[in-house]
Amino acid sequence: MIVSGKPPGSLENEAPPYADLEREWHVLAARDGLSLATVRCADCERSLLLADIAAPEKPVVAIAAGVHGDEPAASWALLSIVRDGLLDPSFAYRIWPCTNPSGYALGTRANAEGFDVNRSFGGDGTTPEARAIVAANRGCRFALTIDLHEDYEAHGFYCYEPLIGGEAPLGRAVVDAVAGAAFPIQELDDAFELGYPVEAHHVRRLEHGRVLPTPDAEIAFSAALPYSMYLLKNGLAKRSLTLESPRRLAWDDRIAIHRVAVVNALVQLSDVM
Repeated sequence: MIVSGKPPGSLENEAPPYADLEREWHVLAARDGLSLATVRCADCERSLLLADIAAPEKPVVAIAAGVHGDEPAASWALLSIVRDGLLDPSFAYRIWPCTNPSGYALGTRANAEGFDVNRSFGGDGTTPEARAIVAANRGCRFALTIDLHEDYEAHGFYCYEPLIGGEAPLGRAVVDAVAGAAFPIQELDDAFELGYPVEAHHVRRLEHGRVLPTPDAEIAFSAALPYSMYLLKNGLAKRSLTLESPRRLAWDDRIAIHRVAVVNALVQLSDVM
């Protein structure tokens, strides 16, 4: 059963203030005893929430949301997934509830300084948010990283799954699960805006509902790395999924799509490990 992830008092397509999201995570941490920390961003008056669900000897999955501030349902979907006990207990988790809180507060893709945080993970990070995340993740190893997004242009769900050793074993079943829950799947072709410049089309392959980047080619093409590629480049994650719900759908549907996708990604990860 898919339970609504709509926060109290929200309108159908309107997100509540970031302070509400932050408060809900503190309530959840007190209720369930999960570890919730405040990670300070250097050189600015900002901080990021970081939740850890530790389980010794279990593989760790990293899940993040909200790197683009105008994609708020992704962060509330992540809260609902944890709150409603949908995470597979076979894994431990590192969770970044919202990696761009200043953009969330402003309703903008970029952070308060106007920089796209998801293109700032080169080196040790070029935004305060990226530097904080890179520092906090140093020494970590993840079996999978999942990043929750929304897309304004999309009519349906799709995902990015980088090819690792020529394989991308998770995303096809995730796409099928979302379709099986009666949600639309995005048809992808070269005319659909995916954030790649024309000259970078060689770094990815397209399928129904799935973008398959080649990490080495994408990393060589641009130093402005997204979150997922930074983890892969530095050997911090074995596999990666970036999930995109269509921003034009109703709030509850956007929440539900991410819930279905994350749950099924974890099922697939259990099967391939």
